[in-house]
Amino acid sequence: MSNLTKKFSVTGVSTSPAGKTKIRFANDSMRVKILAKNGHEGINLVNLPKEMYKHEIAAYLLETDFAKGNQATLDAIAYIAKKNPAPEQDSTSVEVDTVESILAEDEVTA
Repeated sequence: MSNLTKKFSVTGVSTSPAGKTKIRFANDSMRVKILAKNGHEGINLVNLPKEMYKHEIAAYLLETDFAKGNQATLDAIAYIAKKNPAPEQDSTSVEVDTVESILAEDEVTA
């Protein structure tokens, strides 16, 4: 199924045993057990208010300050925004420039 047609109801972040922080997508909060079993740390999954596409999730995570200033999480959000652009007719898209400007603001305030 294409990223443009697949929706998710749970999202969050975890850090793999290799040290890579990524945004995770699921349709069941039980994903936490699988991540923990595989050695992930810093697991933080949340239920979304509605099913969303990946580009919508990037916008939602930024709007709700999900990262709370954590640079690794902000970088992961920027990555999914860049890799999953919204279709041109979608007004909820997160522009990569917007994500990059938020990251730049965080660096200035740090």
